[in-house]
Amino acid sequence: MARIPYVDPADAPEKVADLLQQLPAMNVFRMLAHAAPEFRRFVAFSDALLRKSAVDKWLLELAILRVGHLSNAPYEIQQHEPMAAAVGGTAEKIAAIASWPETDVFNEVETLILRYTDDVVANVRASDATFRPLAERMDHQQMVELTMSIGCYMMVSRLLNTFDVDLEAADGPAITLDR
Repeated sequence: MARIPYVDPADAPEKVADLLQQLPAMNVFRMLAHAAPEFRRFVAFSDALLRKSAVDKWLLELAILRVGHLSNAPYEIQQHEPMAAAVGGTAEKIAAIASWPETDVFNEVETLILRYTDDVVANVRASDATFRPLAERMDHQQMVELTMSIGCYMMVSRLLNTFDVDLEAADGPAITLDR
């Protein structure tokens, strides 16, 4: 059970209520809506990271799911596993994210993404040993957007966990990448 109540769109300021009406009726959005001034900007920012990033969508979801596992954020994992599958992640690879690096199902680029994500989450600043090999494969825009995505989903995971945001029902609303 969430530590504070979710925002009820009927009681929300008009701009917040309007935005909530445009989004899937998900607990994460109803919790984030408490930060009314930042809510619109956060939705626009996270939407841009997911939909407009120059980073391959599967690689981006790989990093997001790794952040979810490292942060012990089941809500994040539940929401992003279907998104990862929709952009090319196989069931085997999606399942293996939790046990990486004890698995060898990932290709070279995926392994670089996972190493980089682990390093940023654990150490804030990626070491040269994880940064350089990835930077040889990605351009500057991709490196920055990947790092921004890792940071964004670290923040989201911490918010989800701190406020005990309830999981959606298995057949409940979800974020899709087709909007």
